[in-house]
Amino acid sequence: MKKILITGGAGFVGSHLVDRLVKDKFKVTVIDNLSSGNINNLSKSFKKIDFIKIDISNYKKLDKSLKNKKFDYCVHLAALADIVPSINYPEDYFKANVEGTFNILNILKKQKISKIVYAASSSCYGFPNKFPTDENCMLNPQYPYALTKRLGEELVEHWGHIYKIPFISLRFFNIYGPRSRTSGTYGAVLGVFLAQKLAKKPFTVVGNGKQTRDFTYVDDIIEAICSALKSNVENQIFNVGSGNTYSINYLTKLIGGKKIYIPKRPGEPDCTYADISKIKKILKWKPKFSLEKGISEVINNISYWKDAPLWSPKTIKLATKDWFKYLS
Repeated sequence: MKKILITGGAGFVGSHLVDRLVKDKFKVTVIDNLSSGNINNLSKSFKKIDFIKIDISNYKKLDKSLKNKKFDYCVHLAALADIVPSINYPEDYFKANVEGTFNILNILKKQKISKIVYAASSSCYGFPNKFPTDENCMLNPQYPYALTKRLGEELVEHWGHIYKIPFISLRFFNIYGPRSRTSGTYGAVLGVFLAQKLAKKPFTVVGNGKQTRDFTYVDDIIEAICSALKSNVENQIFNVGSGNTYSINYLTKLIGGKKIYIPKRPGEPDCTYADISKIKKILKWKPKFSLEKGISEVINNISYWKDAPLWSPKTIKLATKDWFKYLS
């Protein structure tokens, strides 16, 4: 039975991965500080895993908690993920996403681990000049979240080459699906829209809604992670996307409801669109969910967002005030 450490395992992607790996007969250890993760996300698998509540930015406690544990693999998902608050709290993002990654790597350096899979972010590309965007495109992070995720990726690459920790870094594009974050911060567009739909309020569309995003369903993300874990491939970076890009206006049409428009935000691209030819060729992975199919699954689980914060143009303006101040 292979032993695997999953950081951020009570979160959106992490909890889906835990369920899958428990089903696949892995011996799973989850660490999560529950700052944005939810222990209820692990209800299906909790009795079959080892759960440790800990903050990865605290190396002393982390080292003590994992001292007598040995792992074959690690999937490093733990991070502060909402982009807008990163403008106001860059030190928190650096501590979680950079120092936390450094600490995990130092723990793994003591073990003969077979592979670490790092959850990187497509936000590292900033404003791409090529679509679809491949892994060799210039990196140009536009805000602290994007920068800290890229710095984490650089650490993983460096530790891989210097300390011989085999790695795969997966640059995820706009993940959505059941269990996505319902935190109190202004975050992912789909969660905002779903809470508005439940409250029978109009969708707050940023800009003219013609900007497009490569929305990638969480089940496809899980398959990509599992493909990375189980392959013999190492020391590679891969984009993980849907193979398409969709406008925000089309997203609102699929969800169904009225919409209003709010000012376009600086620092965000007009398009995200992953070139996934590399991962398809090397890892033999390809997405199975169209946006239409994925949104149908989300709508079937819409009650999950009943306690999510309800955002209005006024509260969004207040939450993004510093974003406009620093990125305009």
